[in-house]
Amino acid sequence: MSTALVDDDLWSAIGDPTRRRMLDLLLADGAGTATTLSRQLPVTRQAVAKHLGVLDRAGLVRATPDGREKRYRVDDHRLERAAAQLASVGAEWDARLQRIKRIAEAIQTTRSEDG
Repeated sequence: MSTALVDDDLWSAIGDPTRRRMLDLLLADGAGTATTLSRQLPVTRQAVAKHLGVLDRAGLVRATPDGREKRYRVDDHRLERAAAQLASVGAEWDARLQRIKRIAEAIQTTRSEDG
């Protein structure tokens, strides 16, 4: 997979440490509301609600009405897609670093032979 196919909105959403922590909490608890999550995080309920909105727009969570609030659950399919993209990007970077290493070794060998 080319890095051009990486979903920038998805990675922007999970690039924030608070949102990653929220995903961890939702995965551990199965679901949560802005109120329940704000009790476990060092941010206000309003900030949690905004973060949940970002995660929802990225498709990482799904909201269902729960009384006066919304109950959020992680979208497993979308999270699996994020993990697959991360693995792909990691593999691309591993290949790039191996090429750089081979080039550096060839330069070093050439210098040793010339010196």
